Amino acid sequence: MVNAHQLAVNLPPQEKYDLAQQIRRASKGISANIAEGYGRFHFLDSLRFYSMARGSLNETRNHVITAKVLGYIEESFYQQFVTLMREAEKTLNGLMRYVREQRRGGDLYKNSVIREEAGTYEAEFSDYLDELRPHE
Repeated sequence: MVNAHQLAVNLPPQEKYDLAQQIRRASKGISANIAEGYGRFHFLDSLRFYSMARGSLNETRNHVITAKVLGYIEESFYQQFVTLMREAEKTLNGLMRYVREQRRGGDLYKNSVIREEAGTYEAEFSDYLDELRPHE
């Protein structure tokens, strides 16, 4: 996250509200999702957040690649960043493997999948559709 913020600060002004914000947001999402997953009781719920953290890591990686392709960062910084992200991904994958093996909370919930009940939704669109139709 620190490297991502350092990169964001050094982007050109035209990227202030685009790439810079995306890099900062994605990099913060990694640790935030790990923290939220750690606070969950059931291992499947924890894994869901760790998976989202991995998604944020890959989103950050994509933004760093974009910055490299656009010529915003030097090769040495890029290589250092890529190496750090690979290490973070390996660590996160190891955590996920450990959590799967521990199956914490599985005995209480019988290793069932956590999901919400299906809801029934009804909507009336006829008035809205009438507004969208061209009037003759």
